[in-house]
Amino acid sequence: MKTQIKTLALLMASGVFANGLVHQAHAADKFIVVQSTTSTENSGLFGHLLPAFKADTGIDVRVVAVGTGQALKNAQNCDGDVVLVHAKSAEEKFVAEGYGVKRTDVMYNDFVVVGPSNDPAGVAGSKEVVKSMKAIADKQALFASRGDDSGTHKKEQELWKEAKVDVKAVSGKWYRETGSGMGATLNTGVGMGAYVLADRASWIAFGNKGNFKIAVEGDPTLFNQYGVIAVNPAKCPNVKSDLGNTFVSWILSPKGQATIAGFKQNGQSLFFPNAPK
Repeated sequence: MKTQIKTLALLMASGVFANGLVHQAHAADKFIVVQSTTSTENSGLFGHLLPAFKADTGIDVRVVAVGTGQALKNAQNCDGDVVLVHAKSAEEKFVAEGYGVKRTDVMYNDFVVVGPSNDPAGVAGSKEVVKSMKAIADKQALFASRGDDSGTHKKEQELWKEAKVDVKAVSGKWYRETGSGMGATLNTGVGMGAYVLADRASWIAFGNKGNFKIAVEGDPTLFNQYGVIAVNPAKCPNVKSDLGNTFVSWILSPKGQATIAGFKQNGQSLFFPNAPK
């Protein structure tokens, strides 16, 4: 009888232990991967946003912070459940090709051109960004480009094209490509005294400004829209659709939008929510 009781106790204990492992496994699996940009990560937005999301849903978020182009490529390779980036035409292409379910505006800020206080191109105070980019090229003033197919890099390339400047022809001369994220490119720009196109959130959060200031801002062309997209399970069967859609719904909800609006650095708002009502 004692042997039977011992055996039963061991079996029960084993069952409790096994159930505990299963519960832990399920809890550990309750996470999503969000492919996003260096600007959302480096600015501190996710550090502000994700604890509120987890408190409401119990879902962990693992952020992969790369340039927009790379983020979309990663999602096309099924390495992510949600994309949160800022290059609308590329995002719409991503959805049109079936990789994303739907693209929705989530928030915006703007781009700025920052540069040294001695302003070698004479563009400080300008609100005409294309004219300013042309002036930088004409003066052959140093310019540090991300060169990484990010949303910021895509915008910069659009501006050079409008200014009719072929930067490929002068790459390595006055035009320097870092192949890096926003923070690293700003560091490089400050170090060499080169102008940089940056998103305003990254610039506000950047701590190594030196004698650099915003030189060009306020041109409507510099508007910077962010969009959120759930990865399509038809293309990626292993995508966590339910959890990913929970994130998308939350960030577009009044609670998510208010959380974005509440994120500030030194009293300044870095992103402005604008999801459809």
